[in-house]
Amino acid sequence: MSNPLPYPGAPAGSDSRSVLAIPAFRKLWNGMAFSSFGDWLGLLATTAMAQELSNGDYSKANFAIAGVFIVRLLPAVFLGPIAGVIADRFDRRRLMIFCDIFRFGLYLSIPIVGNYFWLYTATILVECFTLFWSPAKEATVPNMVPKNKLESANQVSLLAAYGTAPIAAIVFALLALVSTAISKFLPAEYSSAADLALYVDAISFLYTAWIVYQLREIPKGSASKAAVNENIGRSLFEGFKYVSGSKIIRGLIFGMLGAFFAAGAVIGLARTFVGDLNAGDAAYGILFGAVFAGLALGISFGPKVFAQFSRRRIFGAALTISSFFLILLALITNLVLAIFVTILLGAFAGVSWVSGFTMLGLEVADEVRGRTFAFVQSLIRISLVLVLAISPVVAAAIGRHTFKFENFEVTYNGAAFTMFAAGIIGVIVGVISYRTMRDRPTVSLWTDVVAASRGELGGITGATHTGTFISFEGGEGSGKSTQTQLLKTYLESIGEKVLLSREPGGTPLGKKLREILLDNQTGNISPRAEALMYAADRANHVYSLIQPALAAGQVVITDRYLDSSVAYQGAGRILQPTEVARISRWATENLSPILTVIMDIPAETGLSRLQSRDRLEAEPLAFHERIRQEYLNIANSDPERYFVVDATQSKEAIHEEIVERVSKLPLLVINQSSKKRFRK
Repeated sequence: MSNPLPYPGAPAGSDSRSVLAIPAFRKLWNGMAFSSFGDWLGLLATTAMAQELSNGDYSKANFAIAGVFIVRLLPAVFLGPIAGVIADRFDRRRLMIFCDIFRFGLYLSIPIVGNYFWLYTATILVECFTLFWSPAKEATVPNMVPKNKLESANQVSLLAAYGTAPIAAIVFALLALVSTAISKFLPAEYSSAADLALYVDAISFLYTAWIVYQLREIPKGSASKAAVNENIGRSLFEGFKYVSGSKIIRGLIFGMLGAFFAAGAVIGLARTFVGDLNAGDAAYGILFGAVFAGLALGISFGPKVFAQFSRRRIFGAALTISSFFLILLALITNLVLAIFVTILLGAFAGVSWVSGFTMLGLEVADEVRGRTFAFVQSLIRISLVLVLAISPVVAAAIGRHTFKFENFEVTYNGAAFTMFAAGIIGVIVGVISYRTMRDRPTVSLWTDVVAASRGELGGITGATHTGTFISFEGGEGSGKSTQTQLLKTYLESIGEKVLLSREPGGTPLGKKLREILLDNQTGNISPRAEALMYAADRANHVYSLIQPALAAGQVVITDRYLDSSVAYQGAGRILQPTEVARISRWATENLSPILTVIMDIPAETGLSRLQSRDRLEAEPLAFHERIRQEYLNIANSDPERYFVVDATQSKEAIHEEIVERVSKLPLLVINQSSKKRFRK
């Protein structure tokens, strides 16, 4: 429970195998896996024991389980910020062995003593030792792997930390079945499932100590001889200040808290809930494992399944759906159905989780990302303490209730009522988060679902490159070429590497296509053939120029992109805009700009600026008016991505507006002093 919340992401299979091929790291990883397994099994065992010691008293059981969660999480809230600093003063290997041996002894003693006082006291001490063990382990990882494999090492470390939860749940369920079998031959005090689990848990920490003892590769001595002068309070305050100033980040964190609120309610009430369904510890283990199995499914496959949707939309929608399943879970009285619904609940919570953490990394500026994550993690921990503590208390206060009808009766107890209320709150939070963060206010989610089912929505979740992609659109004579060049010059002056291109004509093939498409001597071309020729140019443009530049971390500015086809061939040639967009999305492998600047100008004004006219420019005024209207319709559908500029202004005024908007892009770090110099 003291592990830091993970930043979701899975390394490629080859990367995982490569880093685990390093003998020293593989040993450490085994130790991490057994330690995490022990943490999860300990959580299941201690909550089961708290329920067992209540002797069937419903209120007492809920209060006791709440107490276990409180004592597990409180040390992280108070000791967490300084545990790493203290751990750095000791020899890491000795510290880890020392902590594992003490955790072995403490877990071994809990079933022997067998009362609430020692259950809580030992749990607090175990968590304190874990808080020192974890930073020592995390600081050791960079010493075990080359720098170029550190990211993969950190990701497989997350697998050890959280992938062992379902395994612990399965082991706990099996131990519960074993305890039921041996209870026929032994007294109850020697055949308790919680006791067996605690003994196995203790052995896992003893084995971890043995693994670490064999790790001679861990550097000797303390990590630092001097104190670490990091003002944690100030970092958290600065993180809060940054969060409070961004509507998107506020909505994101509000939603993430809602997701953990719903998950906390399930975990906190799971043991009581399965008891209300007349099931025992084995069912508790399975239900607990179902939550994490669902989370794993959502985190692993959610980004692929929902790749056509924007993260902002899918985040709030997934949170709302997850909370709906929590409401449904509260109404279910069948254990098998409850487990199935729990997996679905966990899956959508996982989708929301991975979307939220990914957006947090993308939306937050690099210089405040660390403190923002620190603030969010602290906020989530505090929220979990409150939810895990309050939900069993509320369930205890509600108590047991049986509702009698004419021909049947239904029993719903405090756990079900509390989960139902938590689900309602989760739905409200999800809807608020969705409305706060949705990127296209005029387009309903259902419209996106229908479009996605037809393959027409496209991938707008963002690519895996490190560059920044900006496109310029607009009618003829709007000044796009001038503004793209001005923006390129400005960005290069502040240290950005910029690729400026255009469509058609950005590549050798594109230049030949441009001659055909724009030459007056070409004459009439079938509208569909014209759309396909532009798509062919765009496919080659993306493949040969744009993608390599983005992969290299450059800023790519293109004069025209996908929206030009939607406007010119879709609206101008009166084809179906969605079909034209679908062709271009396929051609570009769903690569979308992070920002599209639309230079808006009345068609007649723009055409009057031209000295001569090519094949498209020579089309009737009505053709160009349809194009302008389509651009405005596109911009209205997604005001977060599209930025409309009045192109009738002076080029200096237009440039300043564009710089102001571009400076807000999360993947661009524009020097503020440079902006001030420009404005002066």
